[in-house]
Amino acid sequence: MKRLCTLCLALVMSLTCLAAVPAQGADLASVQGAVQALGIMTGDENGNMNLTAPITRAQFSKMLVMASPYKDSVSSGISNYSLFSDVRRGHWATEYIRVAVEQGWVTGYSDGTFRPDQTIKLEEAAASLLRLLGYENSDLVGSYPAAQINKFLALDLGDGITVTQGQLLTRGDCMYIFYNLMTAQTKAGSVYATTLGYSLTASGELDYAGLVSSDLKGPFTADSSHLDLPFTPVTYTKNGHTASASDVAEYDIYYYNENMRSVYLYSNRVTGTYTTASPSTTSPTSVTVAGNTYTLGTSSAAYKLSSMGDFTVGDVVTLLLGMDGTVADVVAAEEVSSICYGVVTANGNSSYVTEGGAIEAGRTVQLFCTDGTTRTFTANASLRIGSIVSVSYSGGRTVVRSIGSKSLSGQVSRDGTKLGDTRFASDIQILDTDRDGNYALIYPSRLAGYRLDSDDVRWYATNEDGEITHLILNNATGDIYTYGLLTSVMEQSSGISITSSYSYVINGTAGIHVPDGTMYNVETGGARFIYVDGQISGIRNLERAEVDNITSTQLTADGRTYRISEQVQVYLRSSGTYLLTNLTAVGDTSEYKLTAYYDDLNASAGGLVRVIVATPR
Repeated sequence: MKRLCTLCLALVMSLTCLAAVPAQGADLASVQGAVQALGIMTGDENGNMNLTAPITRAQFSKMLVMASPYKDSVSSGISNYSLFSDVRRGHWATEYIRVAVEQGWVTGYSDGTFRPDQTIKLEEAAASLLRLLGYENSDLVGSYPAAQINKFLALDLGDGITVTQGQLLTRGDCMYIFYNLMTAQTKAGSVYATTLGYSLTASGELDYAGLVSSDLKGPFTADSSHLDLPFTPVTYTKNGHTASASDVAEYDIYYYNENMRSVYLYSNRVTGTYTTASPSTTSPTSVTVAGNTYTLGTSSAAYKLSSMGDFTVGDVVTLLLGMDGTVADVVAAEEVSSICYGVVTANGNSSYVTEGGAIEAGRTVQLFCTDGTTRTFTANASLRIGSIVSVSYSGGRTVVRSIGSKSLSGQVSRDGTKLGDTRFASDIQILDTDRDGNYALIYPSRLAGYRLDSDDVRWYATNEDGEITHLILNNATGDIYTYGLLTSVMEQSSGISITSSYSYVINGTAGIHVPDGTMYNVETGGARFIYVDGQISGIRNLERAEVDNITSTQLTADGRTYRISEQVQVYLRSSGTYLLTNLTAVGDTSEYKLTAYYDDLNASAGGLVRVIVATPR
């Protein structure tokens, strides 16, 4: 979805030459993007759609064919015959005109001409589109051209245009007309787009994401920063962000949509020891690298990791992942400059059987990496849980090293794009951690507006432009913990004997924690739960406030404003039970008494409301 939003922004920027048009449904960028993705209108060599230019009969014939089931039947070569005296051999539109005439959507003139360069009027376009939809003159009420225009308007084909009978159409008018065509009803009663195999959204509009992806070609691997393309790209995106030709790097995985003249680049890589192929190395469909299993998305990748390919079990390899997370290609680790950063979450040992049947065993370290993935690597020595480490590759082996502290401080901008005077890279990776190995993946927007002190930043890295690419925090947000609701507390002590029991609900799941000889000195209400090795080892109460006013992002209580966590848990209390719900259902303070529980961990970006309990008034 992010990728499509970036594309829409690029399209909006390219439409500044078009005067405002009163669209009835989809926005302008979506309309243009859809007709481009469909191949109906593709623009000139620079991607300019020239939407104010008039449309000719030849151009309109091509649009009709590209919007029809015959779009793939048109020969790409130069035709050796001519249907009309003024559409001679070699004319660029000969094949499109031939199909449009044979199907009865357009006709020539009685003098044997087609007049390909003559401009199109509204009524002429209306008549052709109605024939494309299966309507005949006998289905219309009245005579030409009023009957055609009335039906054209009744089918909402004119939404977004202002021309009337007798006026010439522009390319911009046709862009809207052909967009509307896709959701118009055919004579047989079907939505036209569905007859072509395209899907619609729940609201009945074209599935724009589906259109873009349906005509994607790829995946391909960039070779020495070179892309093999049949066109000159107009737009680039990389990892979901707007990019340019200069952002192409060797071993990027790329896709392209020729109709939209767009290129989509991905630099998602996984490096580690290749330990398992499934169902076998003879014909693998998935592989395990660095402790995680990945589906092989191309026959080339499957071959390289097979018993007949370039790599065997035990090799350190780099998987190049495509847009869907499957393996698009595989290269030797030393060929790709790839460093992983993360926090140590566990130590252990592992073994695997090589192709030759030998058993390789060694010490391992488990990391939660800044890209949000847990990976396991071989290591020369045990590393303390909670340590910040880097993983690089040398001599065909992984090298795991602790990295020292490197701090900075400053205010994060309101738009979440920089820390102090240092900008965030567009693909920045942020991780909040503590010294016990707890962690949370953080997005820049989470830090927007907060000030980070030097103690909040454990380490960071920058690129050649001085932008922060990796940022590892020191419990700056409080997001590393688990939050929930204590529903009952029993704590008793007699001499040296301690008995305690804690009933709770976390994300709607109830449970009971009975520690051995431990009492947490807490009460019912919102709580923070501390885990060690997957088990609760501590519970702390959150601060409490009675809500006066509330929105979807913040609330006021006792004269103070609190931000609401995006992961806030909202419970409806009824007859002693707690039902997980949402703010939309209980946000009316006139009907519900709302009690908010927020963390007060002295974290720079903490103080968020983590739990809300709604009690009917």
